[in-house]
Amino acid sequence: MNIGVDISSLVFDRGVSRYTANLVRSLASDPSLNLYLYGSSLRQESYLKKQIKNLTINAKAKVNVKIQKLPPSLLTKFWDFGFNPVSKIFPKLDVFHSWDWIQPPDKKLPLVSTIHDLAILKFPETAHNEILKRHQKSWDILKKRQAQIIAVSQATKKDIIELLDIPAKQITVIHEALPQETLSVAEKLSDEKYEEIRAKLKLSKPFLFFVGTREPRKNLLRLIEAWQELANDYDLVIAGAEGWDKSDQESTKFNHQPRFLGKVSDQELVVLYSEAKCFVYPSLYEGFGLPILEAFSFGTPVVTSNISSMPEVAGNAAVLVNPLNAKAILAGIKEILNENKEQEQRRLQKMIIRLQVFSWDKVAAQTKQVYIKAYEQRT
Repeated sequence: MNIGVDISSLVFDRGVSRYTANLVRSLASDPSLNLYLYGSSLRQESYLKKQIKNLTINAKAKVNVKIQKLPPSLLTKFWDFGFNPVSKIFPKLDVFHSWDWIQPPDKKLPLVSTIHDLAILKFPETAHNEILKRHQKSWDILKKRQAQIIAVSQATKKDIIELLDIPAKQITVIHEALPQETLSVAEKLSDEKYEEIRAKLKLSKPFLFFVGTREPRKNLLRLIEAWQELANDYDLVIAGAEGWDKSDQESTKFNHQPRFLGKVSDQELVVLYSEAKCFVYPSLYEGFGLPILEAFSFGTPVVTSNISSMPEVAGNAAVLVNPLNAKAILAGIKEILNENKEQEQRRLQKMIIRLQVFSWDKVAAQTKQVYIKAYEQRT
């Protein structure tokens, strides 16, 4: 098959970037595929080319690349008005895997697109109006062209059906997996560098850990409330970019305040996961919930929500709690902290087994079946 993939999102260093990178790397290992990688960027053309070289260095598929020196705003206008079709750049395409932010103008080209979450619709007060309009236009095109949609969880599939009115028969659930980048950073981190970071972050006291962009759906205030009873013995360390929930300001109403580290490097994240006594992730909504798998990979026990996609990812390897109840979150944390050695070992085994459920080879194989479905549907 001749498969086109939009890799423009690689430049943004977000969750969708790592999804795209790991999917392309795994697809490139399939000798039955011809991959046509399309990207667009004005200022980061060289970065995209470097990324593609790294992702396809061991490729068994035949890889063709086209990077256009166009800013996203101009490409958006081109595609909105029907200019610069992908099928003119790559005439042999059977299917094109688009980014759900923007769709090519090729009306006869079978489309596949991955939707990671619909937080922008479930929490519209946090979304910029123009960004919401852009996504809505993209989703409308996918629906109109009867594109095959990949949802990263059953919870996301349910949202797509209910909020976008896309038929279930057009949606396939393919769970994500742990990004290779996470593992490679840990493998390359020397003992000396590890201790240097540990000292820099001042991790001398036992601590509970959370990572994620600070926004209301992350439920940080309830986590901070739940932690109060444990504050004398455990710090609460919160990492992640500052969002719009004001939890750092609002936490001052409590007797004890957590440590807000802000955005941390990948190396610092490795140390934080590894040193934490417990990873607490009481989010109210996630498309997938990748930090749960990250914590598992470092052998760190997890307390997470019993709603949205979190149970799908965590399975029986984490403690699932009601995220709307601070006492329930506290009880879950205490369950982890009070485990004896035998219970800790059993939980570690469950985490290892759970991690094996998710792999990028599996993602690539299942995604290939969606490409076949999209092609056969249009032909």
